[in-house]
Amino acid sequence: MWEDKLLVLKCRHGSREAMGRIYLNYKDYLLTLARGLLGERAAAEDVVHDVFVRFAESAATFRLTGSLKGYLATCTANLARDQIRTRARRAEGPTPAGWNAKDGDRPDTQAVATEQRVQLQQALAQLPYEQREAVLLHLKADMKFKDIARLQRVSLSTTHGRYRYGLDKLRSLLDSEVHQ
Repeated sequence: MWEDKLLVLKCRHGSREAMGRIYLNYKDYLLTLARGLLGERAAAEDVVHDVFVRFAESAATFRLTGSLKGYLATCTANLARDQIRTRARRAEGPTPAGWNAKDGDRPDTQAVATEQRVQLQQALAQLPYEQREAVLLHLKADMKFKDIARLQRVSLSTTHGRYRYGLDKLRSLLDSEVHQ
C-alpha cells in the first residue's frame, strides 16, 4: 500500500520507471480478472492496455484514496462491462477460450491444467454477467462486497446474492463436468 502511494506520487511527477513498476505489479492480475470477465485473451489484453493508458494519461492529477489494486480492478471491470455492451450491440457473444499453461510444466500437467482452465472458463461464461463479475471481483480482485455493490450500483444484499448464486451455479456446472 505504501509502495503504491509512493509509485503514484512518482508517476504524478512524470516518472516512467514508477509507471513501469505499477504495470509490472498489476498486469498479470488485471489480465486474469479481465480474462475471467470477458472470456477472450485478446479482449482482456485490450481492456488492460486501455486501463493503463487511461491511468498514465491521468497520472498528473490522480489522487490515490484507497487501494491501487482495487482502483485498477474497478477500472478493468468497468471497461470489460463496456466491451460486453458493445458486443451485445453488435450481437457478438463472449467466446470462451482456455488460458495458456505455464511453460515450465510437464506436458501431462500442462494438459490437465489447460483442460481445467477451459472448463472453469466455460462455466464462468455460462454465469450471468453480474454474477460472474461479483464472483471474480471478490475472489480474484479481493474486493469487498460493499465495493462491488457500489461498482454494480446495487444493494449489498443483492451483491451477496449474486456472489452466492454464482458460486452455486459454478459448483453445479463443474460437478456435472466431473460426473460425465
